[in-house]
Amino acid sequence: MGVRLMVVDDHRLHAEALASALKLRGHRVLAAAAPAAGAAELVIGRAPEVCLMGTAEPARPGAFDPVERIKRERPQVAVVVLGPVPSPRGIAAAFAAGASGYVRHDERIEGVERAIVKARAGEAAVAPGLLQGAFHDLLHPVAEPDDEGRRLLSALTPREAEVLVRVAEGEDTRLIAQGMGIAPSTARTHVQRVLMKLGVGSRLEAAALAARTGLLDRP
Repeated sequence: MGVRLMVVDDHRLHAEALASALKLRGHRVLAAAAPAAGAAELVIGRAPEVCLMGTAEPARPGAFDPVERIKRERPQVAVVVLGPVPSPRGIAAAFAAGASGYVRHDERIEGVERAIVKARAGEAAVAPGLLQGAFHDLLHPVAEPDDEGRRLLSALTPREAEVLVRVAEGEDTRLIAQGMGIAPSTARTHVQRVLMKLGVGSRLEAAALAARTGLLDRP
């Protein structure tokens, strides 16, 4: 049975070519678009079963903001990221934003189709090798100096420290904004500043760093 999906990519030509290939394989492609054209709004409005979202820079801060927005407003939509060979930071950022899978841009169409079907079924659609490499740094962290937690905490304002605690507790931007009585845009700005000051690229990494260095245990 075909999947109702959308294809979004930084390059419109790539999105349209992939959409055509998937149509030939029996899937219902609602649209193909480029992120710059307001892809998140389009996905939210059309509500496909699966969204294939391409990115050329998965490690770039904010690269997966559209994924986070889609999952916040249309949680039933499964998002599968299409990207280059990912760094641990890039793939961790994708899953932290709510993606259901990660597929390399050079994957064969059969591999892309398998990821689509798994994502629709609620399964993680990612090759075991990619997943192992992505989380290696979190599973085997490099030892930090004893004063690393204190140094990092001193770089945060009291409000940013509160944001870090909420991030570590798994709150998304909406919950952080509600809990702190601020606008979602302000909460998002605080989160980005925390990530920048901690030198990490995702909320997952921030939470892992906070736990590893004892940031959350300090007054």
